[in-house]
Amino acid sequence: MVTLGVNLDHIANVREARKTNEPDPVQFAFLAELGGADSITVHLREDRRHIQDRDLFLLKETIKTKLNLEMAATEEMLQIAKKVRPNYVTLVPEKREEVTTEGGLDINADKEFYAKFVGDLKNSSILVSAFIDPDISQIQSSQEVGCEIIELHTGSYAISKDQEQKNELMRIKEATFFASDHNLIVNAGHGLTFQNVEKIASINNINELNIGHSIVSRALAIGLENSVREMKTLISKN
Repeated sequence: MVTLGVNLDHIANVREARKTNEPDPVQFAFLAELGGADSITVHLREDRRHIQDRDLFLLKETIKTKLNLEMAATEEMLQIAKKVRPNYVTLVPEKREEVTTEGGLDINADKEFYAKFVGDLKNSSILVSAFIDPDISQIQSSQEVGCEIIELHTGSYAISKDQEQKNELMRIKEATFFASDHNLIVNAGHGLTFQNVEKIASINNINELNIGHSIVSRALAIGLENSVREMKTLISKN
């Protein structure tokens, strides 16, 4: 069965809009878990635009499920990850000017660097995932540098329509099958909503879907616990 990782960055976005202490993503993690979240995902950005260091450390101490730390491959983040010891780290590309993560990480660009970075994390007993486009060469490179997990970027699928979306879905399926055949755990996420998630959730060998914005948006109407429960029901149909 596909599991659900709930991204809490958008809870922190609301807090940081006023630079106050609420809403607190740590408290909302409890509601997400009550709704059936199998893991909690947060992206600690270099500019700290939403999640703060305090959030990360408290989440590690308080959540009952798994903690997935999304982060850039920088020395600062490496040291933080070693202190927090999340269940796993997902390496993501990061640009200061972007609104949200745009595209997957290019592991091919510097495999020697990523091999050392991944090795440092694994030496601290942290599983490592790479957030990559559904591209065979990127999957191969992710495995070569030591990643045990990949997260396929579903953004192109999410924003496309009709035949283009069918093509993107097939691309994700082929990437999933290839990665699974090479003993990689396959997660997926980005841009997934209540309207488009079921086709992704139905792909054999998808392990976990990481979803944030759509769940938090729905939570404005029905509460986070119920929103997570609705999403969990959708992805569990398959």
